[in-house]
Amino acid sequence: MFFNDIPGLEEVKATLRRSVQQNHVAHALLFDGAMGGGGLGLALAFATYVNCENRQEKDACGVCASCVKMNKLAHPDLHSIFPLPRSPKENEDLMGELTPRWREFIQERPFRTLQDWLGFIQATQNQQGIIPIKEARAIIGKLSLKAFEAEYKIMLVWQPELLNLPAANALLKILEEPPAKTLFLLVTEQSDRLITTILSRTQRLAVPAFSDADVRNYLQEVHHADENRAKQIAYLCDGNLAEAHRLLLETADDRTAWFTEWMRHCYRQDLIQLVKLADTFDSLPKDRQKGLFDYSLRLYRDILLWTQGAGELLRVPDEELTFVQNFSKAVPPDSLESMIGEINEAYYHIERNVRAKMVFLDLSLTMARLFQRPS
Repeated sequence: MFFNDIPGLEEVKATLRRSVQQNHVAHALLFDGAMGGGGLGLALAFATYVNCENRQEKDACGVCASCVKMNKLAHPDLHSIFPLPRSPKENEDLMGELTPRWREFIQERPFRTLQDWLGFIQATQNQQGIIPIKEARAIIGKLSLKAFEAEYKIMLVWQPELLNLPAANALLKILEEPPAKTLFLLVTEQSDRLITTILSRTQRLAVPAFSDADVRNYLQEVHHADENRAKQIAYLCDGNLAEAHRLLLETADDRTAWFTEWMRHCYRQDLIQLVKLADTFDSLPKDRQKGLFDYSLRLYRDILLWTQGAGELLRVPDEELTFVQNFSKAVPPDSLESMIGEINEAYYHIERNVRAKMVFLDLSLTMARLFQRPS
């Protein structure tokens, strides 16, 4: 992975390059960013750059022995710790078994999420990712050895917030007294879940979400998406490149039509159609259900901005701006914040596996009632 492979984020890249060029590399860096963002890609690009045998001003050379091995994630001085599905067998070496799959997963695309990973390794629906104490202790063993051939030994920890408490305490010990020429690169999406003692022993690097322009350019240049499709996906994914890729693979995007139909039935209080729509919603995959609620939230927030006279802040594509302007006339101003809150609550329940039909129908009836508030 090279800096040039990551869209945008130029200020963060410059900070990382400067730390190497000025020999001010922190022994533990925390890449703190959003889901589906550039944290993991930046950590890998930084690892490649710091051990490059012929590094350039802007990036690693890409052709030296170190770069070639790093690009394949096969460098003997690069070690990775990543979440594992919970296993009832304490002595099972899942990390060793899954390391080749991890390399394949990252080489395919570095902008991924935990759910992508668990799906990639075909974890069961009820298995959650965790980094157990056994793997944290293994870090100490791996880093106690001298570097094989590079200047730095590098330990990459993806999703350190999933360290259980004993594992986090084990990692803390080696962070307090790190071996010489050893770098820890921690990549998190939820730094608030890390124990404070780990936070205090790392140098936090804030990784902004990708901008709409970054997403559009990436989709057009890497995936050859047409301009209109790239613009629409950039609006929907909100800087999440993992979500952008998923949306790109969808054969058709009917979110606007679905939302329009749903709101029409709510406005008319058409209970028969709302029950039918709830049955349809119940049959959709969970990711699709969450995607529809995400889209609804974005439109309602855009409506809120428009009605408050902050139209210049809208990110909505031009073709949907007219819809936002027209639909905002049908929504009672006093109901807007309540509607957004109701959709947020429904999203919360869907995430926690409440029956989708019940959630959607209850939300629809509430929205119908809110439409009847006097303007």
